[in-house]
Amino acid sequence: MRERLFHSVTHTTFLLLALATNVSGATAAHSATAHWTVVTQPARLVNGAPVLFRVTAPKPVRTLSANWLGHEIAFSFDADHKSWFALAGVSLETKPGAYPIDLHAETSSATSAGQAISFEKQIRVQHQSYPRHVVLTVPGRYTAPSPEDLHQIEQDKETKAEAFKTLSPEREWKGSFAAPVTAEISDVFGAERVFNGSVQSTHFGLDFRVPGGTSVAAVNSGRVILARPLFYEGNFVVIDHGQGLLTLYLHLSSFLVKEGDDVSKGQPIGLSGGTGRATGPHLHLALRWQGVYLDPQALLKLNLP
Repeated sequence: MRERLFHSVTHTTFLLLALATNVSGATAAHSATAHWTVVTQPARLVNGAPVLFRVTAPKPVRTLSANWLGHEIAFSFDADHKSWFALAGVSLETKPGAYPIDLHAETSSATSAGQAISFEKQIRVQHQSYPRHVVLTVPGRYTAPSPEDLHQIEQDKETKAEAFKTLSPEREWKGSFAAPVTAEISDVFGAERVFNGSVQSTHFGLDFRVPGGTSVAAVNSGRVILARPLFYEGNFVVIDHGQGLLTLYLHLSSFLVKEGDDVSKGQPIGLSGGTGRATGPHLHLALRWQGVYLDPQALLKLNLP
């Protein structure tokens, strides 16, 4: 009887210990993830849009990075809000669905190496429709280029490819992005265009209706990595804002900066014009993030730290 009672008590104790261990393990696992927060701006993500990620980790961390749609993202710390932030984007070709953002951090420790922690959250991307078949007329050489023009186009491709390789590790931009001119928008990002009834292309930028000679400003701080005339782009300026974020300014009539210049937000970089493949004077602003074109209009609406 005593032996049977002993085994019963032992078995009960074992079960209670196992249950406590499971609960403890579940609590530990829960505490490792329960205090991660991931917030996006805008709240509704669509194909072609930039996005600001704000992340709070469950404990203080010294570094934070992420993988999003195959891109590596480096986060900066916002001491005022005690959170981490980074700009990223969703390509125009991304299909609707839920996509994971994989976060990786190293905890802060004054006495030893930090602990690696990670977290994954599914982010939903919805479909955005863009205008189709905008018909435009340009000089014939821009739809049927001569052999000399084709040679120039090939050289320009190499020039742009080299510039677009730029991936400065540090963030150069600060605060919200500002419009480069004060003017109405004449054409939007993502529109399907037909030139001279035959050549089709996607409009990967935002057009502002301004007369020639209008001062064009840098939308944020950065470094000029390209400032030269190209066949399609006309007088062309590219500013590197760090971490793979570039802004492009097309069809300028003249330059006010040169390659290698550091510029601040609002600084004049050129005058608007109608050079290159353009129907007339205007400013074309484009946005590239790690090789992906994004909607500049959406970027200008973001409230950034």
